[in-house]
Amino acid sequence: MKKLYTLIAGIMLTVSVFAQAPEKMSYQAVVRDGSNNLVSSSPVGMQISILQGAVNGSSVYTETQTPTSNTNGLVSLEIGSGTVVSGTFSAIVWENGPYFIKTETDPTGGTNYTITGTSQLLSVPFAMYAKTSGSSIPGPQGPQGPQGPAGNDGATGPQGPAYTGNCGLAIGDSHLGGIIFYLDSTGCHGLIAAPTDQSATPMAWFNSYSLVNAAASGVGAGLGNTAIICNAFGNTILYPARLCRELNLGGNFLEWYLPSVHELKLMHSNIGQGNALGLGNIGGFVNNGYWSSTEANSGEAWYFNFTGTVGGISYTNKFSNAYVRAVRQF
Repeated sequence: MKKLYTLIAGIMLTVSVFAQAPEKMSYQAVVRDGSNNLVSSSPVGMQISILQGAVNGSSVYTETQTPTSNTNGLVSLEIGSGTVVSGTFSAIVWENGPYFIKTETDPTGGTNYTITGTSQLLSVPFAMYAKTSGSSIPGPQGPQGPQGPAGNDGATGPQGPAYTGNCGLAIGDSHLGGIIFYLDSTGCHGLIAAPTDQSATPMAWFNSYSLVNAAASGVGAGLGNTAIICNAFGNTILYPARLCRELNLGGNFLEWYLPSVHELKLMHSNIGQGNALGLGNIGGFVNNGYWSSTEANSGEAWYFNFTGTVGGISYTNKFSNAYVRAVRQF
């Protein structure tokens, strides 16, 4: 009987601020068969395409790779380092987005691709964009202009509204069962946070030391992290990643996830105690730490402290207790 396979994937955009921008992006995926068994320690054939404009947009770059899954069914690869089918990865003009990543997978290691998935890049690969945006070396100082006349101070204007996109959505809006805390450049897509905590009391990240390689930290990265964590730990006990993944809110099931550490920072800044947009703590976050899905090492995971307007990122023992707030993409 023909097997059906499922693929749960996560994208990590790994950038370096002080070094030359890498011409690649990290990508992880977990592959399971029709009986929900992991496809472990096996070669997996993959074709990856970067689509421009829409989920069915034109491909600006396509490559193939054949990574080998680990014992947890996880495949890891670097987009930009495979066998090129078409296009040039380094020539992608990232500011002309939105862009989407389309993956086609053959779990048997060949080119008979039976799994297809497409997901939007919710954040521009900034390091690669910066590489083409011009030199960072300032030009020579121009001559000083004449002194203008002093003017009178005008009246202080009212607080401006939060960023509103082309679709009429704004950060702080209630949307699809949650609260918008991030919008991409189109203003039509982004991230929402659940309106309340998923844990009435703080809870442990997990009750054992185990490295599962859920290391992504950027915007949208929590989705892949959560899939990796849940696939590794299963359904025997309740833990933050599983609590978020099984949330059924706004008619969306298995789409919520435990946020990455950077997604937590955006929540604190935009709808939490950070008050960067003048909205106040409309997310109702407590003055305490919230777990991220981002591992620090086998014994520790990253969290964000929502206490006060500054907050802070740190990591702690996985046995420690912190609050949980789920997010999802739209």
